Amino acid sequence: QRIAIPKGVKVAVHSRKVTVTGPRGVLKKAFTHINAQISVTDKFVTVNFWFANRKQIACVKTICSHIENMITGVTKGFEYKMRIVYTFTPIHVTILDGAKNIEIRNFMGEKVVRKIAMLDG
Repeated sequence: QRIAIPKGVKVAVHSRKVTVTGPRGVLKKAFTHINAQISVTDKFVTVNFWFANRKQIACVKTICSHIENMITGVTKGFEYKMRIVYTFTPIHVTILDGAKNIEIRNFMGEKVVRKIAMLDG
């Protein structure tokens, strides 16, 4: 199966370790646990299996999807929205210091106030 490489993105493969470089950064992922042949030409990434069984054929699409998501990540980026959910005891969450810290109160009914420093991004 082949994946097109857009302009401005570089893909490198060395011993089934894929590195995708783009305008938003660098992403690396290792597929060393799967015996697939991953090769790169100027415009395409090709993933092959020789004499594969059914489960190995399913891995081809999975590897391709991972590489496509890596390409999307270095070109457009991803946005994650965090949701806080509770079932029985209500949790009170406060965002402090311009989204640099989070304060969690009444987690599992505890009286302790948890303070978490958020990561950049």
